[in-house]
Amino acid sequence: MTKKSYKLFSWNVNGLRAVINKEAFLPFVAANQPDLLCLQEIKARPDQVLLDLPEYQEAWNPAARPGYSGTAIFSKTSPKSLSSDFGAFNIPPDGYGDLMSEGRIQTAEFPEFYLVNVYVPNSKADLSRLSLREQFWDPTLLKYLKSLETKKPVVICGDFNAAHTEIDLARPKTNHKNAGFTDQERQGITNLLAANFIDTFRHLNPKSQRYTWWSHRSNARANNVGWRIDYFFISKSLLPQLKSAEIYEQITGSDHCPISIELEF
Repeated sequence: MTKKSYKLFSWNVNGLRAVINKEAFLPFVAANQPDLLCLQEIKARPDQVLLDLPEYQEAWNPAARPGYSGTAIFSKTSPKSLSSDFGAFNIPPDGYGDLMSEGRIQTAEFPEFYLVNVYVPNSKADLSRLSLREQFWDPTLLKYLKSLETKKPVVICGDFNAAHTEIDLARPKTNHKNAGFTDQERQGITNLLAANFIDTFRHLNPKSQRYTWWSHRSNARANNVGWRIDYFFISKSLLPQLKSAEIYEQITGSDHCPISIELEF
């Protein structure tokens, strides 16, 4: 019987129009040929983007606010179903507005698994959105993932806007209480792992210090002063199917770089 493999990629493009205009996006797709490509922070509606990718089916979840947030999934295989919410669960608005209109989550169902693409809210420099994450986003997301998992295994990827442990950022000591490395944000990822989701890159690379995001300030990328805040997590039951987990630091065009996994069934 022929084995079926999926190459899954995730990339926070920090503006899809911008990364296309930098001539970074189409060469990346052509070179890597993702079977499934999850994008975050697209900052555009489909009618604002000129793309010619006939081999892909496109599913967009733009934010209601123009030029902000948003997610998209490009797939060579047509999903059995698509959604852009937390199913039976919901998150109340906060001082920044209605999180559910910010285009932060998509779910695509495939025969072997659910694929969930997320752009997790940034806690903000003053931590004014940290309580939203701790009290609502993280627990709601976990409940939603576990509800999906009663039907079939789950792959979740995207920009989680948090480094999990000290090995996941270049300067942990000076960032301990800063957005992206607070105890509360780290606990959110710990809770995912405790619920039997696997951090694919860390599972295959237990000691590797590699990053997926670099600040625009202080020449951070050139000096590799980065953070690993983009992830692929999988249901534990998918571990036998996991063949690789990669980070593509050499691919520029955004302040994040793409990441990938390969699953073989």
